[in-house]
Amino acid sequence: MHPRLLTTPFFTLYTFGLLLASAYLAAFWWLTREGRRERLNVDALTSLGFWAIVGAIVGAKALMILRDLPQYVAAPSSLFSWSVLSSAGDFYGGFIGALIAAAIFFWRDSRLPFWRAADLCGPAIALGQAIGRVGCFMAGDDYGRPAHVAWAVTFTDPDAASIGGAPLGVPLHPVQLYESIACAVLFVVLLWLRRRKQFDGEVILSYTLLYAVARFVLEFFRGDADRGFVFGGLLSTSQFIAVLLAPVAIALWMARRRAHPKGSASS
Repeated sequence: MHPRLLTTPFFTLYTFGLLLASAYLAAFWWLTREGRRERLNVDALTSLGFWAIVGAIVGAKALMILRDLPQYVAAPSSLFSWSVLSSAGDFYGGFIGALIAAAIFFWRDSRLPFWRAADLCGPAIALGQAIGRVGCFMAGDDYGRPAHVAWAVTFTDPDAASIGGAPLGVPLHPVQLYESIACAVLFVVLLWLRRRKQFDGEVILSYTLLYAVARFVLEFFRGDADRGFVFGGLLSTSQFIAVLLAPVAIALWMARRRAHPKGSASS
């Protein structure tokens, strides 16, 4: 793959960094574009987007650190290492961080209807993930398990090992592309659902449930051990969080559906 897109005597442009930035920008663009179409307060949506992005960045790194807390406690200076500062962190940490940041935003600012705005965020997140996971693939990050399938990929660039951690010369499941494709499909499904939703909140809750199911399955194809495990390795960290989020999403979906039995969407 191509972890370094451009190298000059003055700076290096990393493919993952570029695509991660593109993912955030695409999600932000989608959020504000659709907000205008729904005649929501675009200034408030812009503020919400910034709050969510900052929360996602902080939350992603926080969960990454929490996963390996003993390591960082033993060597606190590693918290400020380049590998930590340049890492995108854990997606679910970013998702939870964005939720917390959004909750703070809505507590401080009442210009937006909560559930209508949240429904715009579902497709935006899926779109960003579809782009961002390609960046992971290019960097050899979040790599897959050894595979003997026709579409297996073999990393040969030393940077893929030093930057992303991928083993070289070993055919692997391109799990990053699996997730990118899954999120692209999820994006399309959410667009379809958004035009037919029965109540506000249906889109974001559907995203939360469907992605949790997809992520739980995709984790079985992952080969990077540093993603963290719980219960003695029974579940990865992301599978554990997915197991927690799925029933919460179902319960909220049912509660919102009961509150609008005639399909009258409202905030």
